[in-house]
Amino acid sequence: MSSNKKIRVGITQGDTNGIGLEVVLKTLATPEFTELCTPIVYSSNKIISYHRKANDLPYFQTNNIRYARDAREGNVNVLDLGGEEVKIELGEPSKQAGQAAFRSLEAAVSDLKNGQIDVLVTAPINKDNIQSEQFTFPGHTEYLEASLGDGGHALMTLCNPLLRVALVTNHMPIAKVPAAITTELVGERLRTFNASLQRDFGVERPRIAVLSLNPHAGENGLLGSEEETVIKPAIDAAYDERILAFGPYAADGFFGSGHYRQFDGVLAMYHDQGLASFKALAMNEGVNFTAGLPFVRTSPDHGTGYDIAGKNMANETSLRQAIYVAIDVYRNRKKYDEAHVNPLRKQYFERGKDNVVLDLTKDENDE
Repeated sequence: MSSNKKIRVGITQGDTNGIGLEVVLKTLATPEFTELCTPIVYSSNKIISYHRKANDLPYFQTNNIRYARDAREGNVNVLDLGGEEVKIELGEPSKQAGQAAFRSLEAAVSDLKNGQIDVLVTAPINKDNIQSEQFTFPGHTEYLEASLGDGGHALMTLCNPLLRVALVTNHMPIAKVPAAITTELVGERLRTFNASLQRDFGVERPRIAVLSLNPHAGENGLLGSEEETVIKPAIDAAYDERILAFGPYAADGFFGSGHYRQFDGVLAMYHDQGLASFKALAMNEGVNFTAGLPFVRTSPDHGTGYDIAGKNMANETSLRQAIYVAIDVYRNRKKYDEAHVNPLRKQYFERGKDNVVLDLTKDENDE
């Protein structure tokens, strides 16, 4: 997108039986968002109208479009997905809701790849009812890695203004976690996390804490050996690559003691180890950011909220923060890339009679 245009934020509708569109509508009702960016919601007027009325939300004008390129600045744009009618049953998981969520996601990802939107913000999905021949992934992160990764590996990262937690393993049964954690995988995650902290969050020399897998960091092998045989070698190798990685730290007291405040990021071994503590500390401001991809994607850190769907009880703060983070990361990447573009060869202008330019990087014997 050209630099004089506002950042185009594509927003998926998520599960149509959940709270996704409720928090989207509550967020976009605030005029500041159309001043900050150009939002494009991948849904339909009929579905949006249903959620507005069900939650007794105030009406605001939207610009209805068929293609993202037609989005207007200063408006909330709704890209009508068309297709079959969607039966909405608030609070009830259904295959039809999952299919609607996938259509929204697929259209937004296509526009992201084609440069029609700048960043992607996804509303929550139900990981079961979205499954189909087209979607065979445990969640958004894995789907986006396959669709947008271009060979890169997605790193699930939860963030708020005080804390960033990344995961070595994502949506995986706990019984499979130990076998999945290898020195190579931990090392790859550390490199990806370090690069993201620098480029996406503007941290010049990130300090990364690495958590243990076993209780009490294994107690010198008494409670497990992975800390010494798998995790520590990855930390040492990363440190040799000038990555400031430390640990492994016992996970049980790491967050409660406030030790995380001494680091720019925390690498957890598995989903609940990182997310349970993060969500307890982040309250409503947590954001899920997919690091490691050439495109920017964020989402709120909560689920479909079936139990409160249609009751006007959902808190939109996490979705709002997800939009802010997406915009910040997009801008940070542009600044970082501009600052780290290959510099011109250093030149020295000799103030002589011929004003000759001397290239001090060129060897005398170069031809």
